[in-house]
Amino acid sequence: GCREETQQRAGSETGPLASDADAFARCLALGEAWEPDYLLLKPDAATGRFHLVGGCVCFPSSWRFEEKVGQPLEAIHAPVPRLNEELASPIHNFLSRLKPGSAWCRANWGLSASPELNQHPDRGLPKLRPPLLDDEVWLRIEDQALVALPASGGVLFGIRMTVIPLAEVKRHPAAARGLARALRTMPDAMLEYKSLLAAKGELLRLLVSAT
Repeated sequence: GCREETQQRAGSETGPLASDADAFARCLALGEAWEPDYLLLKPDAATGRFHLVGGCVCFPSSWRFEEKVGQPLEAIHAPVPRLNEELASPIHNFLSRLKPGSAWCRANWGLSASPELNQHPDRGLPKLRPPLLDDEVWLRIEDQALVALPASGGVLFGIRMTVIPLAEVKRHPAAARGLARALRTMPDAMLEYKSLLAAKGELLRLLVSAT
């Protein structure tokens, strides 16, 4: 799964990144060498639909890589409200049109009751539940980049995680207002998916106090 990516990104380096180790060892070596987590997506030869074929994820936001690997994007995105119904085909089309040599970047965000980078569900970390204080809430920002891989036709999906205390967000009124607006306008189904529905009122109370 990682042979092409290893050769392209490692260049003339020696050691694990340029060795002929098995796929797991190559993925692990890339995970140790790169700061961001990464996922490898590849189109199915028969259908052209993209699947998750490998990667290294150290800092998941309440999801299990081991349950997603090998699955098509529709299965991976199934928990996200209305995403498949509205965007499944456009996502595949977008990925298939990516050209090597440039990166497409986006950001995703969430709120958590823990500052831990690794929020794998099996860790049993606390959830956001009222009552809440400023120092009990953290903003999680995923900076994401998608890069086309020329030899395989696959896509490298990088994720760099940043965790910011809510108290720091509140020091910037425009940021606090933007986050409060997002919470007010987000459909309940998406709030539930992000584990924010039960704490919505309490989070808005904390954010409004800063504006």
